[in-house]
Amino acid sequence: MAGRRCRRQTPIVVIGLAAAITVATAHRAESQESINAARDLYTAAAYEDALALLDRLKASAHRADDGRYIEQYRAFCLLALGRTTDAERAIEAVVTAAPQYRPSESDASPRVRLAFRDVRRRLLPGIIQQRYAEAQASYDRKDVAVARNRFKQLLDLLNDPDIATAASQPPLSEIRTLATGFRDLAATAPPAAAPRTPPAAPAPVLPRAPRIFTDADAEVTPPIVIRQSLAALADVFAVRPGVLEIIIDENGEVAVATIRTSVNPVYDRLVLATAKTWKYKPATLAGDPVKFRRTIQIDPRAAR
Repeated sequence: MAGRRCRRQTPIVVIGLAAAITVATAHRAESQESINAARDLYTAAAYEDALALLDRLKASAHRADDGRYIEQYRAFCLLALGRTTDAERAIEAVVTAAPQYRPSESDASPRVRLAFRDVRRRLLPGIIQQRYAEAQASYDRKDVAVARNRFKQLLDLLNDPDIATAASQPPLSEIRTLATGFRDLAATAPPAAAPRTPPAAPAPVLPRAPRIFTDADAEVTPPIVIRQSLAALADVFAVRPGVLEIIIDENGEVAVATIRTSVNPVYDRLVLATAKTWKYKPATLAGDPVKFRRTIQIDPRAAR
């Protein structure tokens, strides 16, 4: 009896699922038709009617992809109506959702293209920093395919003509260098191998690591700076100080650099990359060079 009840209920579940898919498909089609209708009203210079339709679409449930097109045509209409402040907010929403979008000559008037260019010049540097942090996080997780795609998109943004001047100067020029390097590393990285359990083996006897001295060791002559500067990073967007720790080896090179107090993800990575280029006369103990740990306070505001 129970089996018969289950057999009777199965078609109802299938019918309900099919109905839900049909309704969702119909909503997507309706949303697309409404956007097309708004576009046609805008093309016909019926800006008030187009804006009213777009505002109703914005307030209703719609796909995230549709939101970008809704804001795009809202911006077009608002600019045509002289509502510059509202248009700027709509353009900001478009640039945030689709940073790569630039109106073409066939899509928009010179005035509209100029408005988009000004907003993109203002927002893209911050978006690029965020995209770099996301791409780097993917690389650190060894999600190589995602990281490779994100670094490519990031470099495409850095080649955008609207920010050509900013992209040739810090901080974006440093981000371009780092992104190019990580993209190339991701392109050549082998796929992650499945973990294997190695056969048991006796633990090797390792030599004792050389001691790393600090300023607390009075018998050690500290290293002398030959090259140590963060001036090139002064224009990176950073508002709080941080702490960098480095280990200077027996050759006066920075063997290890570690951020102990973060400034922000982008600035931190630029500092680490820059620190590896510093040079010192190594610390010495009884005339022999030794490793030395040094802590450096980072204050981007003071470097400006």
